[in-house]
Amino acid sequence: MTPTLVRQHPRHVGAIPGVDRRARARDWSEIQERMLVPLYEAVYERLDVGSGTRLLGLGCGSGLALLMAATRGAAVTGVDTSSPERLQLARERLRPEAWDTRARAATRVVDGTPGDTADARTPAYTLVTAFEPIGCLAGDSEGLGELIEEATPLATRGAPVVLAGWGPPERCATSSVFRVATKLADPLRSAGTWRPALRDDLEEVAQRAGLRPDGSGRVSCPFGYADVDSAVRGLLSTGLFDAAIVATDQEQVDKELAEALHAYRRADGTVWMPNVFRYLIARTP
Repeated sequence: MTPTLVRQHPRHVGAIPGVDRRARARDWSEIQERMLVPLYEAVYERLDVGSGTRLLGLGCGSGLALLMAATRGAAVTGVDTSSPERLQLARERLRPEAWDTRARAATRVVDGTPGDTADARTPAYTLVTAFEPIGCLAGDSEGLGELIEEATPLATRGAPVVLAGWGPPERCATSSVFRVATKLADPLRSAGTWRPALRDDLEEVAQRAGLRPDGSGRVSCPFGYADVDSAVRGLLSTGLFDAAIVATDQEQVDKELAEALHAYRRADGTVWMPNVFRYLIARTP
C-alpha cells in the first residue's frame, strides 16, 4: 500500500527566516535520525515486533523507525505535525518498491494527530511508540502526554506504549552542546528552550496519561559525525536550536555550536559524543 498524507499544522517553532525547511528535513533524515537506531532496535527486539504487530508511531519524522518495524513485517502508521517536509521523506522512504527487503507490510503516514488515523476499517493498534526523546526541551512532555491520551483509545487493551527520553546529563555528552541553545535563546522564553533531563520525566507522562509502567531500559546512542559541519547540520535539524536562532541569528548559532563541538572532535576530524537514552514501556488500561 502506498502511504497516504494528510496535512495539518506544525507543533514546533514555525517558519524561521533564512532557514530552508527542505534542507533541514534532509539533514535530519540523512545525518541525525540514524543516531537513534540502537534505541529502535532495542525496543523492537524486546517487544518482539513482527508480522502480528500493528504499530502507531507518534512523532514519526522521516520514518526510519517505521521502516525498521515494517521490515520486520509489522503494519505501521506514523503521525506527526512538526514538519510536512520530514513526512514527505517518510512517504518516499516507505514506498514498498524502495525497500531492500522481501517484507511488504501496510504503511500509512499522516500529517496530523492519532485521531486522524481512526476509521471503521482500521484495526486497533497493538503497539504505540513515541521515539522522539523528551526531557531536554521545555514543555515537550506536555505535548507528548496529549498525543498519548489521544492514541490510547485506538490501541488494544494492555498494549505497550513506548516513551523515550534523554538520559542523565552527566551521561549525555550532547547535553553540554545543547546548553548553547539555552544561552542564546530569549531568557523570557520558556517553551522551546533546552533544559536538563529529569529522572522521572517518562514516568510522569505515563501517569498523567493513565498508563501502567511495565519495564524500562537504557540504550547507548552515540552521536557520530564525519566532521564539525555535519555535526552542526545534524544538531540544527533537531529543532532544539530554533528558539536560539529566532532570538539571535543563524550565523551566531552556527558559530557557537561549532565552537562547542570542538571538545568532541577527534584527531581525524570526526566528531563523537557518547549518549545514553532511556525508554519506558507502559501499558494501556
